[in-house]
Amino acid sequence: MKNLIEISKIVTKKKVKKIEIFDEHSLKNKNSKFNEFYEALMANKFKNDRDAATFLYDCRPTDDKYRQLKSRFRKRLLNTLFFLDVNLPSTSSYDRAYFSCNKDWTLVKILLSNNADNTAASLAKQILTTALKFKFADVIVNCSRILRRYYAYNGLENDFEIYDAHIKQYSNILEAEIRSEELYQRVLMNYLKPKGKSADIKEKIDTFCDALVGLSESFESPVITYHMFLVWAYRYEMLFDFELMLEVCSQAEQYIEAHPHYYQDEKLASFLLMKMSAYLHLRDWRNGKNNAEKSLSSFPTGSLPWYNFMEYYIMLAIHTENYLNAVAIYEKATTHRNFKKLPVEKRELWNIFNIYINYIIETEVENIPILASTKRKSFIVNKFLDNPLLYNKNLRIFTVQLVIAQILFLLEKRNYSAINERVDRLKGYANRQLKKEEFVRVVQMIRLIQQAAKANFEQDRLSNTEKYLTILKQNPFYYRGQINEIEIIPFEKIWDKICSKLER
Repeated sequence: MKNLIEISKIVTKKKVKKIEIFDEHSLKNKNSKFNEFYEALMANKFKNDRDAATFLYDCRPTDDKYRQLKSRFRKRLLNTLFFLDVNLPSTSSYDRAYFSCNKDWTLVKILLSNNADNTAASLAKQILTTALKFKFADVIVNCSRILRRYYAYNGLENDFEIYDAHIKQYSNILEAEIRSEELYQRVLMNYLKPKGKSADIKEKIDTFCDALVGLSESFESPVITYHMFLVWAYRYEMLFDFELMLEVCSQAEQYIEAHPHYYQDEKLASFLLMKMSAYLHLRDWRNGKNNAEKSLSSFPTGSLPWYNFMEYYIMLAIHTENYLNAVAIYEKATTHRNFKKLPVEKRELWNIFNIYINYIIETEVENIPILASTKRKSFIVNKFLDNPLLYNKNLRIFTVQLVIAQILFLLEKRNYSAINERVDRLKGYANRQLKKEEFVRVVQMIRLIQQAAKANFEQDRLSNTEKYLTILKQNPFYYRGQINEIEIIPFEKIWDKICSKLER
């Protein structure tokens, strides 16, 4: 009762007239500008403030009425974060506990700032019990500091020593976690750079890996252990040793299985996706398919992690020429109700999958007659060939991929004049807009197509291709989830298809 009185006094003095949040009741008010804004955001109707201001008020984004609405809307969204439902079945116990601890920690700080020390200490004790169970070092240190201070002021030496011991123990663990976090971030930052620019990290990563092993052996912490597994997996991936990369990911899975109270959706998704990447690069359809089916059942159908797996899954099917499976994967992904909610970039990627699948159906139906039953009436080749394919510079690789697809379709029609127009366009990209160190394989593919055009698509006249093929072999397909590295059909196979269509 003492704590309730303490809290009530704070609320009575400083309570607000109304808490503005987005809940189910408030979202039923369809006449509200807030709700109109919210629904339009969820439907991906806006790319920028100009779109939103025009939609809501038919005004400029600098107009006061739009700026005021946006400010209040942002505040309402932030308020709603305090009332998120973390008890959903798909949320792990670890994630729920960490969210709850941090939300309650905010309450502790509010209570302390209003001199409600007794209630703050009581709540800090509750948080600490949960934090100790899950080894949340940062939360343990924060709560223990509050409790050590509280018992110091109350002259309770035994209690003071208990929390002082927690601080000393978990400060060391927290420092080690921060160090492991730094090492992981250094690797991640360089891992995402183009291959030629990540040389520095390749020289240091062995040291980082050894340091993380040492930290994991010295301190029992899921944070350190996860960072250790991730960095070792990155190490083997950068060495193109995908077999050992798989072994590290399997060890990480075993750790997660052996420590269910440390389970985190995000971490499991990372390791399962890394395994999918390894199977894609190894072109191991059997094990990759098994991993994909297991992974997809681990996450809600239609969620973003689910779609990330589906991207790797469909590429693995195409790269290993399991075309019927590729068609089935495409159908499953694009017919789900959440497909329309994906970011534009993701939906466009699936459109490119569709174009190449239709090309495969058209060219492989003689070898695989059953593909005829999967032909889509909605896909019209001539309509695709008339498409100008205009994407912004951030998605320029989509344009390149689709211009190459147009060339493949035109080769089937032997429409060489139309092909030459596309080749000129690709040449412009290769010469002026594609950075050679970032788009090594793309540029070599374009150069090969140029050589075919120079030979008037005649086999006997084809020359000067070996150097481009050599560079392709020296820079094998390497996909890290970045659109600039996407190859729906590996470029080596595309070149084989082009060569098979040359006049003899």
